[in-house]
Amino acid sequence: MTDSLILQQPPVSEQLLLLFHGVGGEPRHMQALGDDLKQAFKQACVVAVAAPLSSGAGSGRQWFSVEGIDEARRPQRVQDALPGFIASIEHWQRHSGVGADGTALIGFSQGAIMVMEAALAKPQLASRIVAIAGRYARLPEQAHLDYSLHLLHGQDDRVISRLHSVQAQERWQRLGGDVSLDILPDTGHEISASIAQALLQRLSRHVPLRYFQEAAQAAPLSPQQEHKLH
Repeated sequence: MTDSLILQQPPVSEQLLLLFHGVGGEPRHMQALGDDLKQAFKQACVVAVAAPLSSGAGSGRQWFSVEGIDEARRPQRVQDALPGFIASIEHWQRHSGVGADGTALIGFSQGAIMVMEAALAKPQLASRIVAIAGRYARLPEQAHLDYSLHLLHGQDDRVISRLHSVQAQERWQRLGGDVSLDILPDTGHEISASIAQALLQRLSRHVPLRYFQEAAQAAPLSPQQEHKLH
């Protein structure tokens, strides 16, 4: 945890925004996005979290090894990395005093893979999952309403195709989950200004689907509606 970068820590945190870098990256590579989040959410604890493993390239780090990675090996490597990844999230929740309802997990590339898979493994971990240029190791068989999933992808991404985000969005919609998708033109495998702007809009303006469902369940029936039931 000592290599992670605390970008903002108010005396009392109302939200916790955790940023997870890609393979070969470091917490400092998420700082520009973190600075945008600091301006928009001044009462949030904002942390760029360091991956635990060296990527073998200078000071770069990774959440799981990509040596010899393929579609068959990826799911197990992600599963092996999940316990430590989830533990790090829970560490920062204790550190900030913010629970799952106030926590957003924001990942880029390999970091996006990890936040998507962590939320599947433990749906009550956070209320917002933001995946930038990411993908699932394996498309889910069940969606969860414990959190909102926001997918952001560059149209010109040549590292992780935008089709992975399109497929994830289609699967979540079919399963009845709360999901949004933004495909940004003229954007590759990067956190561009347009990606950052779309992320801020989603975090600021999106009303979780579960709120609508809870309101609908709590709303009393009108006399006309009651009559139709008899």
